[in-house]
Amino acid sequence: MTHFTKYQALGNDYVVIDPRDAAFEPTGQDALLLCDRNFGIGADGVLFGPIGPVHASRPVQLRIFNSDGSECEKSGNGIRIFALHVAARHLPGVREFTVRTLSGDSSVRVVDQPAGVVSVGMGEPCFEAAAVPMLGITGLAVEQPLLVDGRQLTVTALNLGNPHAVVLTEHPTRELACALGPLIAEHKRFPTRTNVQFLRVLDRRTIQIEVWERGAGYTLASGSSGCAATAVAHRLGQVDTGAEITVRMAGGEIGVTVAPDGTVTMTGSAEHVLSGTLAAALVARLGNHADQDAAVPHSEPAAVQA
Repeated sequence: MTHFTKYQALGNDYVVIDPRDAAFEPTGQDALLLCDRNFGIGADGVLFGPIGPVHASRPVQLRIFNSDGSECEKSGNGIRIFALHVAARHLPGVREFTVRTLSGDSSVRVVDQPAGVVSVGMGEPCFEAAAVPMLGITGLAVEQPLLVDGRQLTVTALNLGNPHAVVLTEHPTRELACALGPLIAEHKRFPTRTNVQFLRVLDRRTIQIEVWERGAGYTLASGSSGCAATAVAHRLGQVDTGAEITVRMAGGEIGVTVAPDGTVTMTGSAEHVLSGTLAAALVARLGNHADQDAAVPHSEPAAVQA
């Protein structure tokens, strides 16, 4: 049987496939099907891990897939969700460990396991255009002009384990994100595509964003996007150093802190929604990787258990 669990973080939902419960390692095409809300389970992404032995003293390996089947370097919400899964199932009683993704290592701390609160060290942002990458400029990608569909925008781009482009606006709305987000994400000056945030600074400790993810489209919440937007607001001198900045998104809030050394830490909640097993009909469409055992999904309590 191939088991799965599903979590959500502020409405950003992920299917977790644990290698100990599955007879296959998902491909991008598998993730595309699993995330399909009509023909699969339905999710914004798939988390596959922990890969290999699990020890508190060693990085716990994770692969992250977007709903379009692409593999993601890093996901703030995904790492929080995965940390809860690992703490509940593989490292009971352990509150601090390291998660390794394509972009490198992220330290995690389970602040309150019953409430699903996790803190993640997201690293230090890099604003160098070559690191994003953003073509057409050298040096810093800070407050750069970008022509989008005949409209001149000002963007600040950065890499925080994955690429982001932030646009300041007085009116961040879902409509704006859906209209301009895909055009920026797929812009020729971002050769690897980019995540996009529309940012409004409300005060020195509060910001509001709307998010368009390059691999999932419009998203209710994104941890890495919240961190990227906070890093940009900090770079522009609009939020305080060392203070927890409240990031408001359509799906809820996270707290983000930019330390004096520039490193970014995110704290937010996630919850276990359900667990189940993949039915034979779905497994058959995942290619020839998985087993063919049928089973019926079963519900679990909607909070992560210690």
